[in-house]
Amino acid sequence: MTTHVLILCTHNSARSVLSEGMLNHLAAKLGRDVRAHSAGSAPSGRLNPFALEALTNAGVDVAGYRSKSWDEFSSEGAPPLSIVITVCDSAAAETCPVFFGGQGQPVKVHWGYPDPSNAEGGEEGKRRAFELTRQAIGYRMLQLLALPLETMSKSDLQEALGEIGKS
Repeated sequence: MTTHVLILCTHNSARSVLSEGMLNHLAAKLGRDVRAHSAGSAPSGRLNPFALEALTNAGVDVAGYRSKSWDEFSSEGAPPLSIVITVCDSAAAETCPVFFGGQGQPVKVHWGYPDPSNAEGGEEGKRRAFELTRQAIGYRMLQLLALPLETMSKSDLQEALGEIGKS
């Protein structure tokens, strides 16, 4: 049974897109039945070109990616979510979306990342920040994929994901 993971940020243009891409890419490489989705509480309607560039440079196929609303994941016919991860930077006083939708009661966790869109140093600084963010996200996604998701209780999963968020 597929484990569906929803990754949320406010605009669904950068960090959540990086997360969706990395989790799907790594799950496919490792043969894990995990499917990532991303969305935003106030989607921008466009994807950050630096996010797409970082993913493409890492070998991730970004065809079909788009900025979408979290409403798609709380409507009839939405995939049954097992995990919801927010990736905004609460340390920088960003407002993180709180997701109440979804079928069942998905495990919810926060893994914050600074917004690489705000990096200094012009285009090269942004490219570097997006690549470092992609790498940090990839590291956590590998840890998620190392978990025995199919056999974990919700409380054990919650605890394990919380620990990953501290690394």
